[in-house]
Amino acid sequence: MTRASLDKQPHEVASMFDDVAENYDLTNDVLSLGQDRRWRKEVAKAVHARPAEKVLDLAAGTATSSQAFAATGAYVVPCDFSLGMLREGKKRHTWMPFTAGDATKLPFADEVFDAVTISFGLRNVHDTDEALRELYRVTKPGGRIVICEFSHPTWAPFRTVYTEYLMRALPPAARAVSSNPDAYVYLAESIRDWPDQPALAARLQGAGWSKVAWRNLTGGIVALHRGVRA
Repeated sequence: MTRASLDKQPHEVASMFDDVAENYDLTNDVLSLGQDRRWRKEVAKAVHARPAEKVLDLAAGTATSSQAFAATGAYVVPCDFSLGMLREGKKRHTWMPFTAGDATKLPFADEVFDAVTISFGLRNVHDTDEALRELYRVTKPGGRIVICEFSHPTWAPFRTVYTEYLMRALPPAARAVSSNPDAYVYLAESIRDWPDQPALAARLQGAGWSKVAWRNLTGGIVALHRGVRA
């Protein structure tokens, strides 16, 4: 599977991430020119996890993103549908409660988490709207959601340059550092075809989330969307 326009079958996407699990974090660091570290810090600030809170980190991969939440004293559940990612994460963070789960059918009871978050994973879900509804279901009333996802640069000239980078420079760079460069061709195309900031905000509202807002990072390459469960 190399084209974002193809139907995103969960087993195909999971298999793709299984293949890149071992070097996934390093590859992301290289391809984002180190920006992924800054983005993770901004996510941690937005989630604002507090001691004893329950936080769901969906599409957590190897749980690199989960560490900042855990450092606050929160109870963090890293969840992913890629068993390869979970195995790699468990090697690095043996103490964390890694959980296998599909974003559209989360293996958790209603109203469990104080905060739910997903970084760079929502666009890979088979049914985005169902995932947003599932995240709503497992969040406590008054709880919050933070989505960090690639988006659309707001300045038109930069948007053109960025799209050229995605489609021309990223695949060759991925071939140099990744064990499965075709996966990054798919990822580049999924970024290009993803809804813009207002469209994703509307989908959050459609799933029931209130007080929906977003903030652009790195000129809109990435956007942080937030919402609250009433």
